[in-house]
Amino acid sequence: MATSSGHTIKAFDEDLDRLRALISEMGGLAEHAIRESMRCLVQHDLDGAAKIVEDDKKLDALEIETERRAVQLIALRAPMAADLRDVVAAMKISSVVERIGDYAKNISKRVPLLVDRDIEPVSLMPEMAKIATQMVHDVLNAFVERDAETAIRVIERDKAVDDFYNSIFRTLLTYMMENPNNIGQSAHLLFIAKNVERVGDHATNIAEMVYYAATGEHITDRPKGADDMMVEQA
Repeated sequence: MATSSGHTIKAFDEDLDRLRALISEMGGLAEHAIRESMRCLVQHDLDGAAKIVEDDKKLDALEIETERRAVQLIALRAPMAADLRDVVAAMKISSVVERIGDYAKNISKRVPLLVDRDIEPVSLMPEMAKIATQMVHDVLNAFVERDAETAIRVIERDKAVDDFYNSIFRTLLTYMMENPNNIGQSAHLLFIAKNVERVGDHATNIAEMVYYAATGEHITDRPKGADDMMVEQA
């Protein structure tokens, strides 16, 4: 990191710490929104669901602020190598976290449409969301700590979310085939399950960014069941 024009390493580190703090704040809001959307789903809390939709504006504002600070940091500090990777990762991650908040908002918008909550997948959804939300929590901590190993473990846990989704999908498909009256409610639950599954996917995307920012290497695709995470030099 260059120190010309009074741009010291300490000043850059302070700027980067502020970026990381913004990402952590966004992550906390997104995690809360996902958890609350599941609670509102199970308890049919219409007021709570409406609040989640309204509060999504906070995430939107934080994403804009994070991007502004990242661009400013690049322009003023001219970071290179690992420093530049951290800044670019922060900017990309803020966009992904904002999208995770959108999934919570989408789930909440469907809460008023679900009248029948005795369908079995309703009880499975919170556990699926718990795994996905924990993935988000852990991967954002990994970003702050530059922890590549935790990023890898987050990616490996995405299979559990996918397995939940596949199970819910098959169950709901059976409900729809057995009784056409179930199609409407089941379709809403399918959309909700897909939103949760996408949260896990986005946590995986963030993990790949974290890994690259920390190591300068890209995680390559690997076959199912492979024991080791393969990397290639960037």
